[in-house]
Amino acid sequence: MSRHTPRTGVRRYVNAVNLGGLLIAVCATLPLLWMASASLKGPGEISATPPTPLPKDPTLGNYETAFARNGIGHYFLNSVVVACLSTLLILSLAFFAGYALARLPLRGRGAVMTALLMLSVFPPIALLVPLFLMERQAGLLNSYPGLVIPYVALNLPFAVWIMRNYLSGIPGELEEAAVIDGAGPLRTALTVILPLARPGLFTVGVFSFTATWSEFLLALTFNGSDDRRTVSVGIALFTSQYQVPYGVIFAGAMVATVPIALLVLIFRRSVVSGMTTGAVKG
Repeated sequence: MSRHTPRTGVRRYVNAVNLGGLLIAVCATLPLLWMASASLKGPGEISATPPTPLPKDPTLGNYETAFARNGIGHYFLNSVVVACLSTLLILSLAFFAGYALARLPLRGRGAVMTALLMLSVFPPIALLVPLFLMERQAGLLNSYPGLVIPYVALNLPFAVWIMRNYLSGIPGELEEAAVIDGAGPLRTALTVILPLARPGLFTVGVFSFTATWSEFLLALTFNGSDDRRTVSVGIALFTSQYQVPYGVIFAGAMVATVPIALLVLIFRRSVVSGMTTGAVKG
């Protein structure tokens, strides 16, 4: 006769959670593996029936076409400039705004946090037409600032929300000790709080970079010139009226995926730490 102890039940629960996480990881990884495999196939093998999981005759021709003929390298550089500038501005503004909301005795703090949460889920497509008219009048179309400014504005509310929740978890005694030592508010924020806020900053940085890197609608609308086109728009325009070069598209998608994969791989622990702290303190 088997005896079920509480420890056995906990073990089964943990095993079920691990199995569920493994299945989710497999489902998320399979499309990436298929894309990587298809980027190494020739046109005939990509359209073969039944499809082959691995390329029988691997080739780098799709990557050569993406870089030499389709200008994926130029689009990649544009995305790097736009995403990096946007992320740096978001990090700077979110840190000081989050620090003010976490520490200063502000009236209506709850209303501000509620407004930030509502703005963070506001659909950008609702602002597409007025933003386009404003940028055309200001002469910002087909330029880096024409994308950086709306990217910062749209991603800043969520960034401030995360930073405020994370900074609220840092003990206030550290700032009091810095004030006793003669440090002013700005010096205290930069020398005491900023080093402790790195996990929260990494979380904001990864989410902001990912959002600006993969954004499509605003980049397509505001940048009609090929000189300032980002990688997401450039890949979408690989197709022609009579042909869809799937291999070249898969190769370009692989190139566009590399920065995001590296960010997640390098900063995964900091991102998890920043998100869990924000969830507990929010």
